[in-house]
Amino acid sequence: MFQLPKTCYISLALSALAIPASASEMFASDSPWMLGDWGGTRSELLDKGYDFTLGYTGEMGSNLHGGYDHDRTARYSDQFTFGSHLDLEKILGWHDSEFQLTITERHGDNISNDRINDPRVGGFTSAQEVWGRGETWRLTQMWIKQKYFDGALDVKFGRFGEGEDFNSFPCDFQNLAFCGSQVGNWVGGIWYNWPVSQWALRVRYNLNDALYAQVGVFEQNPSNLESGNGFKLSGSGTQGAVMPIELVWSPRVNGLKGEYRAGYYYSNAKAQDVLKDNNGQPAALSGAAYRSSSSKHGVWLGAQQQVTSLASDQSRGLSLFANATVHDKKTNAIDNYVQAGLVFKGPFDARAKDDIGFALARVHVNPAYRKNARLANQAAGLDDYDNPGFLPVQDTEYSAELYYGIHLADWLTVRPNLQYIRHPGGVSQVDDALVGGLKIQSSF
Repeated sequence: MFQLPKTCYISLALSALAIPASASEMFASDSPWMLGDWGGTRSELLDKGYDFTLGYTGEMGSNLHGGYDHDRTARYSDQFTFGSHLDLEKILGWHDSEFQLTITERHGDNISNDRINDPRVGGFTSAQEVWGRGETWRLTQMWIKQKYFDGALDVKFGRFGEGEDFNSFPCDFQNLAFCGSQVGNWVGGIWYNWPVSQWALRVRYNLNDALYAQVGVFEQNPSNLESGNGFKLSGSGTQGAVMPIELVWSPRVNGLKGEYRAGYYYSNAKAQDVLKDNNGQPAALSGAAYRSSSSKHGVWLGAQQQVTSLASDQSRGLSLFANATVHDKKTNAIDNYVQAGLVFKGPFDARAKDDIGFALARVHVNPAYRKNARLANQAAGLDDYDNPGFLPVQDTEYSAELYYGIHLADWLTVRPNLQYIRHPGGVSQVDDALVGGLKIQSSF
């Protein structure tokens, strides 16, 4: 089952390009679905409020040069997504109401784990973002959304992740540093991105057509991360709540779309200090337990803006983006992160739906976290990086990615990419790495 996409996608894509077909037929290049419209059944169901999706994302990564282990190889990871979206106004007559149910399955291996990063400490970014949170099935979305006051107030309740609504960002790049909600990448112990879900409530108020404010309350339950708890619905193991608040502005600049986000999160669960014990001394030297803090918090900023268009076609043109996060220095390994890049859609008239992306990111380690590692080595009497018991000291990691997105059909995009990672995992002793990647995104 899982080997099929690796060997068959190229032939399917060539079929889509070579065989003229109407959008309702299988493999038609202008259809949103590889399997077509099921003889018109799909469109009929959609008109009645039933939308069913089957998505696939596959990612290959190969260490072309450098990294922790120079033994070259390639790894493949993938994800299947099974979703249903119900328009409850059409189905049940519930005004401005909708329901979403999504199940995901992840599988495979990640080149970053043992080839790019030092496995003694792991890494920060990942060359294959689709890998993570266990090779398992998960209930990723199960929520109901209701709008009030002609859509001004939007309330969503059920099971979903923070990054679905807060600090949201597209995921066309393959490196994790440029994909999805970045807060969840740097405080992943409390902020759970896709495909993990938890009980949550999100309330949004539209201040005008271009500006809204939202606040959420999310169950902070580490047991939801466990592979065996993909469908867990009980609240056992809950430690507290994560409460994000965000302001989102979506202006049009010279008629071109933009989106600007500013937010803050607060966790009321206890968090462990990265350096000191209850007496204010370095725990690595005293041998005592690390002290705990009563909360954890951070902020984020994000910006996306299209700056050019080609003639009257606003679907083509150059867009710029940037994201930054800042986190609690007492309790978090990463104290700040910044990222910036660009995407050009429709670079050539003959390839009007292709896109090119380039981005840079910097992940900075909390100085107290670095000090703790140095003191742990001092306490163990170790100063040789090559000693298996030595704890590598992590500092700053830099990542870059360049991709070209080949729009083979409306249901299939293939994005070959090159990634360069300086100081993988923030460990200066690890050679800078060059990774070759391939990302496949498809809808059946």
